[in-house]
Amino acid sequence: MATDSTQVSSGDPEKGLQKNKQKIKVTDKIKLLAFTKCSKSGHEMLSEHLEQNCLAEAQKLLVAAEEHLFDSNESARAEKEVDKLQMDYENFILHLKMIIYESFNENNQEKLKSVVTAILQEEAQDKRWETLEKEIRPAWRPTRCREIHDTQLKTVVEERMKNANEEENGADKLSSPLKREVCRLGKQIQKDLLVVVRRLGECYPPDFDICRIYAQLYHQAFSTRLQELTRSSVDFEDCCYILSWIAFHYPSDVLNHQELKEHIDQSSLGPLLPEETLKILHEQYFSCKEEEARKWLSNAFGKEMKKWSDGIEPQLVDGFYVSSLAVDIIPLIDSTMKEIKAIFGSESKNEYILCQLDSYLKEYMKNLEELIKVKQGGAAKTLCATLVNIKQFGVYVQEAESLFPEKTRRALLCTLANIKTACQQYFLSRIHTELKPLYRKLWTDAWCHKHDEVLDGLVKALENHIHNLETLESVCQEELLGELHLAVMVEYVRQMMKRKLKLKGKKQQEEAAEFMCQDNQIICSTFAEAGCNEKWLSEILPRLSEILKLQDPGSLELEIVSLARIYPDLSQQHVVAFLNLKSNLSSSDLRGIKDCLRDYRDTQDDQSSPSFFSKVIVKKKIL
Repeated sequence: MATDSTQVSSGDPEKGLQKNKQKIKVTDKIKLLAFTKCSKSGHEMLSEHLEQNCLAEAQKLLVAAEEHLFDSNESARAEKEVDKLQMDYENFILHLKMIIYESFNENNQEKLKSVVTAILQEEAQDKRWETLEKEIRPAWRPTRCREIHDTQLKTVVEERMKNANEEENGADKLSSPLKREVCRLGKQIQKDLLVVVRRLGECYPPDFDICRIYAQLYHQAFSTRLQELTRSSVDFEDCCYILSWIAFHYPSDVLNHQELKEHIDQSSLGPLLPEETLKILHEQYFSCKEEEARKWLSNAFGKEMKKWSDGIEPQLVDGFYVSSLAVDIIPLIDSTMKEIKAIFGSESKNEYILCQLDSYLKEYMKNLEELIKVKQGGAAKTLCATLVNIKQFGVYVQEAESLFPEKTRRALLCTLANIKTACQQYFLSRIHTELKPLYRKLWTDAWCHKHDEVLDGLVKALENHIHNLETLESVCQEELLGELHLAVMVEYVRQMMKRKLKLKGKKQQEEAAEFMCQDNQIICSTFAEAGCNEKWLSEILPRLSEILKLQDPGSLELEIVSLARIYPDLSQQHVVAFLNLKSNLSSSDLRGIKDCLRDYRDTQDDQSSPSFFSKVIVKKKIL
C-alpha cells in the first residue's frame, strides 16, 4: 500500500492492496529496497531516524515495511518479522510521546514539527486500513497517534500545572496556601498559553486547532484542582479569592490577554466549578459580605449620631460645615457592589446591600428629626453638614446607576429626598416665620402707597437670611436658595390672591402691574446675586402683570389660556382669585373666561412643566 494513497478500492481487499502498491512513491520504493535487502541496514536506518527524532522519516520507513509485509500472502508472513515490525512501531510511539512531552522545551520545535507530520501520516495510514476487514489488518492498526498526542498533551499540562514555581509567578507573597496555589495555577496557564501562541502554534497546521486544545486542557486542569480545593470548607478570605479568580482574574486577566483573546473562545470552555459548588461558595461569600456591610454602616452612622448627642459640631472646611459620613461610606459601598456584581454577573444581589443603606438612612432621619426638636435653633450647623452628605449620596446613586436595581434605586433616592426636604424645611420655616409680617404688607394699601418702603423691608430681611446660609456648601446653598426663591414667589402670589385690594379701574390695575414687575425684578436680582439660577421663577409675575393690565374680556381669555398652557397646574380657583382684583370685570365676563379655560383643559395633553400654582393655596372664603 502506497504512503500517499488515502483510499482503498471497494472490491477484493487483495486487489485493493495490489493497486495501492503500484502507487508507492519512488523514494518509498528505494527505502523499501534498502529496508528489505538487508534487515540490519533497514533497522539501522530506522534507529538513526528515531535517534535523531526525525519521526516523519521514521514513519515512512515503517509504513513501507508494513505495506511490503502485509501485501504478501498472510500464510507466508514470518511471525518473527511481524513481531519485529510491531516492536518498531512501539518504539516509534515511545519516541513520539517523549517529544510531545518535551513540547515546551525551546529546542524542541523542529522535532515537534516532525512529530506532527508523522501523526498526520499515521492518520492517513489508519484510514487506508479502516476499510479492510479486521482479520487482515496489522495488530497495531489503527495506531491512533492523534489520540496518543492529545492524551500526552493532557499529561504535559497536568505536570506543568503541578510543578509551577510559586516564586516565579509572584504568588509567594499571598497570605494563604490556597491563594498561593490558585494564583500560581492561573499565572502558569497564561504563561504557557502564550508559549503555545508564540511558538508551538507554528508547529501545527491550522486545522489542528492547537490553541483551542491547550486552552481546554489547561481549563480542565484548573477546574479539577479548584474542585479539589473546595471539597473541604474554605474560610471567607479564600472563598473570596476563588470567586474573584473565577469571575474576573481568569476570564479577564488570564484568557483575555491581548495575544490570547483572538485564539481562545471562552464561551466554549465551560464553567470552572460545578453549579452546586459555586452556589455554596456564593452563599458563603454573600452572607459574609452582607454582614460586613452591616457592620460598616452601623459603625459609620452610629459614630455620626453619637457626635450629635455629645454636642460635637461638624468641621468647618473652607468656610463650609461638612461631615465625613458620605465620604466614609460611599467608597466601601461602591467597591462592595462592584465586587458583588462581578462575582454574580448581575446587580441583583446589590439590592440587599442597598436596602441596608436605606434602612440606616431612615434611622438617621428619625434621629435628625429628634435632634431638630431638642435643639430647635441650635441644629443649623449639623443640618448644613447633613445636606452635604445627602448631596454626595444622591450624586453617587445617580452616577452609579448600573450597580443599582431600579426599584431599590428609586426607594433610596426617595429616602434621600425626604432627608434633604427635612433639612431644607428647617431653614425655610424659620426664614418664613420671620418674613411673615413683611409678607402681610404685600398687595395692601400700604404696598400701594409706600411700595418702595414695603419691598425694601422684605428684600433686606431676605438678604440677611441669605447671608446666614453662607456656611452651607455652595451646591447645597444654591439648591436651598432655589427652594427659598420658589417659596417667596409662591407667598407673593398667595398674598396677591387674598383679595386685600380692589383695583377699580384701568389706571390702578396698570400701576399695580408695574409694581408687580418692579417687585419681580428686585426679588429675582437679589436671588441671582446670591447664586440662585431658577430663571423660570422670574417669568411668572410679568405674565400675571400682563393679565392684570388687559381690559378686553376676549384678550383676557387668550392670555389666561396661554398662561395655563405654560403652567398646567393653574386652576380655575387661581384664575377667579386673581381676577377678583379687577373689580370692573362683570360676572358674565368672569364666567366666559372660566368656560374658556375649562374647554381648554378638556383638550389639553399631559405636560411636564414646573409646578408652581399648585403650591399657591387659595382659601375658599376668598372665592
